Amino acid sequence: MKIIVLNCGSSSIKYQLFEMPGNEVLAKGLVDKIGLKGAAIKHMRNDGKTLTVEGEILDHQSGIEYLLGVLTDKEYGSLGSLNEIDAVGHRVVHGAEAFSGSVKITPEVIAALEESSDLAPLHNPPNLKGIYAMQELLPDVPQAGVFDTAFHQTMPEYSYLYALPYSLYEKHKIRRYGFHGTSHKYVSNRACEILNEDISKQKIITCHLGNGASIAAIRHGKSMDTSMGMTPLEGLMMGTRCGDLDVGALLHIMDKEKMNSRTANTLVNKFSGVLGISGVSPDMRDVESAAAQGNKRAGVALKMYAYRIKKYIGAYAAAMGGVDTIVFTGGIGENDANTRAGVMEGLEFLGIDFDFDKNKSLRGKEELLSTPQSRVKVIVVPTNEELMIAKDTFEIVGGN
Repeated sequence: MKIIVLNCGSSSIKYQLFEMPGNEVLAKGLVDKIGLKGAAIKHMRNDGKTLTVEGEILDHQSGIEYLLGVLTDKEYGSLGSLNEIDAVGHRVVHGAEAFSGSVKITPEVIAALEESSDLAPLHNPPNLKGIYAMQELLPDVPQAGVFDTAFHQTMPEYSYLYALPYSLYEKHKIRRYGFHGTSHKYVSNRACEILNEDISKQKIITCHLGNGASIAAIRHGKSMDTSMGMTPLEGLMMGTRCGDLDVGALLHIMDKEKMNSRTANTLVNKFSGVLGISGVSPDMRDVESAAAQGNKRAGVALKMYAYRIKKYIGAYAAAMGGVDTIVFTGGIGENDANTRAGVMEGLEFLGIDFDFDKNKSLRGKEELLSTPQSRVKVIVVPTNEELMIAKDTFEIVGGN
């Protein structure tokens, strides 16, 4: 069964073509700068053959037309015709409380997604554009929606509620939803496969560290808490997001700087975090380079970043009554040895014996980084959200 997985952003479409159930990636690529100057599609087949095409790509539908054309191209494609496509899986950021798992796309599902778009105004509308486009271009091909928030719907009420008047939850569903759920689900399951452990008996802390970052406490295979909240702003310090912040401090800033809510939103989402503290960049590589050259603010940013991750690990170990496995994933978690080392320093009291020497050379591959005598396992597992989406889509459309 051939399944296309789409991840539609505001001006981009990431895509992969899978052969299921063998988990084989036949092709993948990126349609970038949709509606902007310099729009292009960058495509790679599984044999390494690549193609880059620049052109006028005005909207998501024309972007999807481009990628379907490339996938069926005689020289660069992996399909003889569009009739070979059996299903489409979509990454959808916010499913609100309506979806506790992946679902087949129906008119009712689309209506629910449209209704919840105000909870994720930057993400859900482009996700929906991908669904609309595929309905138009491949009307007879079933589609599935896989939600970033769905995995965290197992959080108990005492974990997801904010200490605000309960009426606000009843009226507006103001609560914590969590994100990166597809990644947290994938890496926790994959870690247990690697370690030959039964996930239903494990207490796992997964650290998805990238430009956006979140941590999840996964008890017996189910999410019981996660650092992101109603929006992806809460929790860890991130590339440009501030993470946890005293609301009173923000109100004070708004008053002093005469900010409206839109400007304040831009401040905490686009100009804070690692960028705001370091003054250098949201990219950890740039900040580490600056710190090595003596930039004090860059050094402080690195310490803050690791410290906040460490605090969440300690809190989640307490919340679950212990921890068996800690997983690092995401662009930083998989590739940045300095961040991993900074987080692990001082956590010996949890029963962690971390192999700092082995950690130094590890980039981007599955690897156990705790010693054989360590009570708590520490492992790097590169995330694969696209494969998780493909698997869920395969199950939903009847491939099993």
